[in-house]
Amino acid sequence: MVGVNSGGGGAGVRAPALWRLADETNPPGVGCRAVEAEYVRRFHRHELKGNQCSSAVSKHIKAPVHLVWNLIRRFDQPQKYKPFVSRCIVQGGVHVGSLREVNIKSGLPATTSFERLEHLDDDEHILSIKIVGGDHRLKNYSSIITAHPESIDGRPGTLVIESFVVDVPDGNTRDETCYFVEVLIKCNLKSLADISERLVVQDHTEK
Repeated sequence: MVGVNSGGGGAGVRAPALWRLADETNPPGVGCRAVEAEYVRRFHRHELKGNQCSSAVSKHIKAPVHLVWNLIRRFDQPQKYKPFVSRCIVQGGVHVGSLREVNIKSGLPATTSFERLEHLDDDEHILSIKIVGGDHRLKNYSSIITAHPESIDGRPGTLVIESFVVDVPDGNTRDETCYFVEVLIKCNLKSLADISERLVVQDHTEK
């Protein structure tokens, strides 16, 4: 099961039955805008096994895509916008196949996550990572995050979509697992929006 969590309005659009839908403005299951559904179909493809769940979350950010992408693409510094990350160590340079050790702040049921960079495309604005170890329950977790230019209130904006696939732990349901991961992603994307929009204001003030 996969889902789109959208910040836009408009009529709800059903994505394929595979997808779990949870809109920021509509109740779960109502749907998402056609534009989000199309981006998910094109860029967010996950192969699910029988014991896995999948979902996607989207966020509309009032900042140009180049500014937002500059934060997202920093595989070596996820703490720039992810509030639960305290430190990140990358061995060697950043390239496909690079590994990072991510230290998690207290308050979450984890302390360390080991993650591999699967894909980085600066032209299409696509970043994909896979968790390969750590003291947490997110087994076989993979995520794709994309950034898409759009117009918000007549100004440059960005639609960010992050999708994932992960094993459903013993004792949990697919809905419980998706909900837990969606909450974490929503916090990350809210922080990404806050920081990006603050940088826009700062840039305008300096000019």
